[in-house]
Order: sequence, then C-alpha cells, then structure tokens
Amino acid sequence: MKKPPLTWLYVPGDRPQTVTKALACGADVVIVDLEDAVAPDRKEYARAATAERLSEPQPVPVHVRVNSLDTPYAAADLRTVAALPGVCGLRLPKVTAPHQITRVAESVPRSDRGVTPLHALLETALGVEHAYAIARAHPSLRGIALGEADLRADLGVRHDAGLDWSRSRVVVAARAAGLAPPPQSVHPDIRDLDGLATSCAHGRTLGFLGRAAIHPRQLPIIEQAYLPTRQELEDAETIVKAAITERGAQALPDGRFVDAAVVAAAQRTLALADRD
Repeated sequence: MKKPPLTWLYVPGDRPQTVTKALACGADVVIVDLEDAVAPDRKEYARAATAERLSEPQPVPVHVRVNSLDTPYAAADLRTVAALPGVCGLRLPKVTAPHQITRVAESVPRSDRGVTPLHALLETALGVEHAYAIARAHPSLRGIALGEADLRADLGVRHDAGLDWSRSRVVVAARAAGLAPPPQSVHPDIRDLDGLATSCAHGRTLGFLGRAAIHPRQLPIIEQAYLPTRQELEDAETIVKAAITERGAQALPDGRFVDAAVVAAAQRTLALADRD
C-alpha cells in the first residue's frame, strides 16, 4: 500500500531560496504558494521564479497553489506552471462549483504525464455546500480540503468548534467520491505547538489524514499526531495476521469481530507506520 503523505508545507513562491530549503526540511509535500503568501506587486515575479525553480524534477513532491480562479492572475499561473517537470499537483483555492474544476482540467497545458493532478480548496460556505459535487467533478481531481481562515470569516464563526460540521462534511464528501482523506487546514500560530498537537488529535478523530503547515517546526508535531500508536500497530498486525490465517469474517480470541473492512483499516494503519 502506497505511503500516504502526512505533512504538506506551504512556502511563498516569491522566495526561491526558501523553496529550496523547504524541499530539504522533511515535508512529505511542499506547496509553493502563489496566492495568499505573495503580495500583488510580487505576483509576476513569484510566477517566474517558480517556473525557473521547478523547471526540473524535484526530490520530493511539489504542488503549486495558484491564485483564485476569479482573479486576473490565475490564467497566467496555470499556463506557466501546470506542465512544469517539477510540479506534481495544482492546488486551486476558493473553489465553489464543479464546473471550475472541469474548466481547469480541460484547459491547462498537459505534460508528458497528462493533466497535472488537481486539488480543490473549499474556503466558503458555497464551496462546502458543493463539496461532493466538486469532489466528483473530474478524474483529474485527486483531493479536496478546507481553507479554514477564509471559511471562518465567511461563516462568522468565533469558536473553533463552529467549523466541525464543515470539516466532517468535507471528510465525508472526499471519501464518498473515492478520494483520499483530506489533510487538515493550517494551524496559524507557529509558536503554539501544544495547541497544534491538540488540534491534530481532534482532526484525527474527525477523519482527516495529515495536515498543512506554514513552518518546518510544525512538521514533527503533525507527523507524530497522525502516526499510529504502538497499541494501534499491534492491533493492526494482529488483525492482518488473522486475515491471512483464515479468510472471511471471524472473531479474534479477545472477542473483536474482524471482516474485510476491519482488515482494510488495519492495512492502512500499517502503511502509515512505514515512513521510509
């Protein structure tokens, strides 16, 4: 089973030296940001610098977050970066409807690998309301996730718990569409590592897998929160061994019932533990 990514590190596209450092800091995926992290008067430079930096394959997967599709920057972003050899994915911010995904998938330049995989960020009430339709919009869409800062403002939410319904909606929509479990949105306070760990633990209970980060110091906290515990690994190994020994539904000696769904979950747990 392929190792799923747990850490997704955002880095500003107008700082190519920082991009180079980010590629070596241990993140599973590096996201070069052309949107919120770049001031309007730096957009063209960020695009050009990103095109130069990602003109060849990179040592870790790199995604590019382009500007919002309703801005004058988006078309140039997509035209410039979509087929770069160093780009493994495109992150589309503030998606609100499935036709936006279809339009991008059918219009962006193709590389030798075909259409670069797309990932939609849902950052408004309308985007969350259309989550399942967006998740099924096109075969090139490989993931959806929340952008919680914008969503919080759109909903007028004051307490973090007010976002839990939207979080669950996106988790369910992704899985119903056959996509990977979404990663959590960023924790904006890079000094609050205890708060990050607590938030990650909550996100895990909601069905998220991994998390986006804005600073390398957040990466080990996220990874540790989403890696299985020793007890979880022991339980998963017991279940998989039992399934190999005897096919079909069965009860373990401790009374736990095991069927195909339980075995699949155990296999996912073991895959998470293999980070090499």
